[in-house]
Amino acid sequence: MEPAALVCQELASHHSALRVAVVTETYPPEINGVAMSTGRIVDGLVAAGHRVDLIRPRQAREGGLVRGSEEEGVEEMLARGIPLPRYANLQLGLPARKLLLRRWSRQRPDVVQVVTEGPLGWSALSAARKLGLPVISEFHTNFHRYSGHYGVGWLKRPIAAYLRKFHNRADLTLVPTNALAAELRRHGIPRVDVVSRGVDTTLFDPARRSDSLRCQWGLGPDDLAVVHVGRIAPEKNLALLEQAFAAIQDRQPRARLVMVGSGPALEGLRTRQPAALFAGPRSGTDLAEHYASADLFLFPSLTETYGNVVAEALASGLPVVAYRDAAALELITHQVQGWLAEPGDEAAFVAGAVTLADAPALRACQSLAARERVAELAWHSVVEHLVSVQRQVILSSPLSVRR
Repeated sequence: MEPAALVCQELASHHSALRVAVVTETYPPEINGVAMSTGRIVDGLVAAGHRVDLIRPRQAREGGLVRGSEEEGVEEMLARGIPLPRYANLQLGLPARKLLLRRWSRQRPDVVQVVTEGPLGWSALSAARKLGLPVISEFHTNFHRYSGHYGVGWLKRPIAAYLRKFHNRADLTLVPTNALAAELRRHGIPRVDVVSRGVDTTLFDPARRSDSLRCQWGLGPDDLAVVHVGRIAPEKNLALLEQAFAAIQDRQPRARLVMVGSGPALEGLRTRQPAALFAGPRSGTDLAEHYASADLFLFPSLTETYGNVVAEALASGLPVVAYRDAAALELITHQVQGWLAEPGDEAAFVAGAVTLADAPALRACQSLAARERVAELAWHSVVEHLVSVQRQVILSSPLSVRR
């Protein structure tokens, strides 16, 4: 048998370990959906016996210049970065093509997975193509949709063009939902596959409901806690959140709005909502308690590629009011695990929030259905699917190099 055929046969085996280069501009302990998902994927790959070459910018807490480190199953290179505008705690990775060419020439990965589309991601694509390595890209963030929320709507078309060029340089682009896969194909990115995101149902659990935390919020057993978890920013459509909560509070004056997260719109929202509770960023069991101690989750965003917080809320037994989009479209059946409004129908969103706020018995039924819906979204299953996709890309990657 030819050596190349032997390699293909070995890669096709479900028991062979892969060496996966993961390139990302955000990673735990940074708190955002991309960072947390990427951390889970890396942990899952290592737990399954694969090796990870992790390339990321150094974070604000880490001193020094470019350096390498290694822990069990993970080799790490910290690239140079600069602060990302409006995201003070995140770094935009600077190009590192020469470094990556040297690194991957010494130790070739079986596949390169590029998580983010910044300069570091672009240079990783270029290095991988130069070396003839199979490349998978990921589409996580609708930057072209965000542009209108930051007064630079004129950038929408150039950003979309850049994203199209970026992802078409890869052998395959991964997205978390079927709807997003269809959207990318319509916009000229044909090689797309779906790998969903998981949720930790051990961490996010209705059993973490805390009477003492609710007491700190100033709520009794029968009072309503309405929660939002996520970045407090213009692209999250928080004006509709305020409108929906005002409609709830007109009927239930003791209802409390709990905002978990931070962001550039925080101070303005704090001024407009002086009675709301601003819990700041939370993580781990602390975050899980905040979910489980609430009664209703409002999520009015229309800029998500997925929205991990929707799955976390469902796992915590929270009925969710959202638009029929992204994770909500995938995970919620209208009036079963929550309430879905058609995208842009603000009146329907507000009506759903009021309906569920006024119906504790209905919320109790939806709480059970919410938990049941995400019970099988375990991260190890997501990682298994991802590895199967990686193997397919490795086996089918063309020998010619796209420049």
